[in-house]
Amino acid sequence: MPKLIKQNEILDNDWVLLARDHEGAVPTGRHLVPLDLFLADSDALLARNDIGVWLDSDQGPEVLEPFLDRLTVIAINFPKFVDGRGYSYARVLRDRFAYEGELRAIGDVLHDQLFYLKRCGFDAFAIREDKDAQSAQSGLSDFSESYQAACDQPAPLFRRRNA
Repeated sequence: MPKLIKQNEILDNDWVLLARDHEGAVPTGRHLVPLDLFLADSDALLARNDIGVWLDSDQGPEVLEPFLDRLTVIAINFPKFVDGRGYSYARVLRDRFAYEGELRAIGDVLHDQLFYLKRCGFDAFAIREDKDAQSAQSGLSDFSESYQAACDQPAPLFRRRNA
């Protein structure tokens, strides 16, 4: 079973990711559905308690604003290591829309990104099956201090030092 790092703990990932081109009804059980499928049938899907939604890197999170209080999991896909749009989407969800549910990074999520993903508001990370979850988990603590303000530390270092 694929692994998930959630709030710095390694767990089995029991959520099934439906493909972007999925057709038909969403099966029972925990599923992360693509944004387009979610928007096409949001009322029925929100009536279930086992549905999350995932965004691809070319789909901004703004369309989810009316549903945020009813979504327990939002996943953002990183199709390539070099595609950083998901960092911005996380900040929009956490800072502008005050989303408090689980924010999960999926796709090409690597050790080197985890510290920065956490700073942007992600609290769960689906680790690729070909990567070691314990090694990746150590990426959450690559640095002991950050200079800049972010979701995980709203005050920059100079303000914290003078407090």
